[in-house]
Amino acid sequence: MQDQMKVGIIGCGNISRAYFGGAQNTNALKIKSCADIRTEAAQEAGDKWGCHVVSVDDMLADEEIELVINLTVPKAHVEVAISVLESGKHVYSEKPFGVNIESGRQLLAKADETGLRVGNAPDTFFGAGIQTSRKAVDEGGIGKPIAGTAFMCGHGPESWHPTSAFFYDIGGGPMLDMGPYYVTALVNILGPVKRVAAVTAKAFEERVATSEAAYGLRIPVKTTTHLTGALEFVSGAVVTMIMSFDMWRHSLPCIELYGETGTLQVPDPNGFAGPVFLSQHREDWSEVPHAFPANARTIGVIDMVRAIRSGRPHRANDALAYHVLEVMLAFDKSSESNEHVEIQSTVERPAPLPLGLDEWAVEN
Repeated sequence: MQDQMKVGIIGCGNISRAYFGGAQNTNALKIKSCADIRTEAAQEAGDKWGCHVVSVDDMLADEEIELVINLTVPKAHVEVAISVLESGKHVYSEKPFGVNIESGRQLLAKADETGLRVGNAPDTFFGAGIQTSRKAVDEGGIGKPIAGTAFMCGHGPESWHPTSAFFYDIGGGPMLDMGPYYVTALVNILGPVKRVAAVTAKAFEERVATSEAAYGLRIPVKTTTHLTGALEFVSGAVVTMIMSFDMWRHSLPCIELYGETGTLQVPDPNGFAGPVFLSQHREDWSEVPHAFPANARTIGVIDMVRAIRSGRPHRANDALAYHVLEVMLAFDKSSESNEHVEIQSTVERPAPLPLGLDEWAVEN
């Protein structure tokens, strides 16, 4: 295709398979090359997906590549993204947007300076579950949203992830790892957050990996692993949230929203589908039919490519990701200061997907 965008991937770890795989479902982009500091990981990906294995410098010097997908570890996201922008290319990074406010601001400033696009995961809010939930709220299914709950609770990824140490490093923890899915979904449905009040804690100073690839590895815990608090939205809605790597078992919902006239059960925002249930007044739950295709990871990159070509805003954008980052970091900040934290940034909700799209499709 004449308007097909050639793309590179930096970082060929666990999550890269979703991006390589997703790119096979669209003609909007083609992954030309990949790079990783672990040459064996890059070579394995290149052999499997049929792309060139190159150094990062060579990728950034390649004039054919217009956009780079940045799948490095969290604390490298901003540094790599800025180097991509300085090379004259657009960049789409995995979550989180950064690991502190200062680095996030630096990336926003670099994007403004270069005039290039910055995109950021998660793109799960493009999925049928969150898009259908937003449509139900926008159409008045629960009346004015008043409150909500959002829970992501478990005992951490060291039992299954092959390289889990970074989850407990600076930039890890349940909030910066899983919080982007939850906070992004909530902002997509309810709008921007006004302030946060929270208490955070760390239950263990060390974790022991039990995954096959890293069995017995002792992992120092450098971040909080149980965060609980309340988000007050500009709209007035108040959502109670728990993000935890310190709970073995629970029976809490993913997200529920409570309005003047009803309640909405929102599916796991770390997925693209999942059932949506609505109860109005005291009626029994009824399933809300999905109004959108399920989609999957890489749909945010596809949307960004289409947006660049047509000149419209892309949905998984830097303003949204920065606002989400500020909200997430406010949990530890509130806990440490014993005060509410006012959120300084704001953001427009991303445009909803149009009805009638096919899987992997976004409007131009």
